[in-house]
Amino acid sequence: MTVLIVGATGTLGRQVARRALDEGYDVRCLVRSFQKASFLREWGASLVRGDLCKPDTLTPALEGIQYVIDAATARPTDSLSAYQVDWEGKVNLIQAAQAAGIERYVFFSILNAEKYPQVPLMDIKHCTEKYLAEAGLPYTILRPCGFMQGLVGQYAIPILEKQSVWVMGEAAPIAYLNTQDIARFAVAALTNPATENRSFPLAGTRAWGAYEIVRLCERLSGQSAKVSNMPLGLLRNTGRIARFFQWGWNLADRLAFAEVIAGSKALDAPMDEVYDVFDIPRSEITTLEQYMEEYFSRIMKRLKELNFDGDKAKKKKIPF
Repeated sequence: MTVLIVGATGTLGRQVARRALDEGYDVRCLVRSFQKASFLREWGASLVRGDLCKPDTLTPALEGIQYVIDAATARPTDSLSAYQVDWEGKVNLIQAAQAAGIERYVFFSILNAEKYPQVPLMDIKHCTEKYLAEAGLPYTILRPCGFMQGLVGQYAIPILEKQSVWVMGEAAPIAYLNTQDIARFAVAALTNPATENRSFPLAGTRAWGAYEIVRLCERLSGQSAKVSNMPLGLLRNTGRIARFFQWGWNLADRLAFAEVIAGSKALDAPMDEVYDVFDIPRSEITTLEQYMEEYFSRIMKRLKELNFDGDKAKKKKIPF
């Protein structure tokens, strides 16, 4: 069984690749740079050079492939816009996958994308969902709402380094998931007939507000946090300014998305049916407490080895 993973060097994509390899799949990764993706080859994946925005590179990449897991998305620092990567690039990939007779196409969208047409990235994700559903290709759409991995840089490290933790607006509660768990759902979807041509929310065991996460990190680190609130007006004005410059377009799109998580509506969804369909026990899903406890356990042990203390925090950076 051979699967092509697109976006395999990203936060989520690398976990998808790791999970697929662990489950015995022959994994091929579509990458633009072999150098940046060398770790995937070390894990046991094969690499094929390709670019979503260059359709002629996709047909050879799909030769001999049964399944596709699409975890690619434009990054704020990319030279290409979100529209070019997340819409035009995905249309190219879906068309190539259809021509290749792919047996299942797994696409990562965003929870509640259809509710925010004013947010470019979410509107593009929703349009891609509709395009995929109408393409006649067997598909599964997964809609996660947030990654636990991002919380380390947003909360844990600033607290340990005695820097400000920035909270935006009302800070909507979000049901974060470990990307390893998201990867498990993605790989499970490939051969599960009950997931064909269906969409599923992916939410963690419960939604957490920003201040709840701050208090959790304070308890686990034994340190107090300095919390600063970023006004929504400043966020909007920064986005407007960024749109005046081509290099700022992706940043502006991300800032527009940030307004969603700065609101008051929780990003969460019921998961009982999802667990049943995928045959994944809820008890095996990583909770936020477990994830942060593991992180702080490792980091505090490492800091102790380095003789790190609060007085040195301003001079030293967290080692990882």
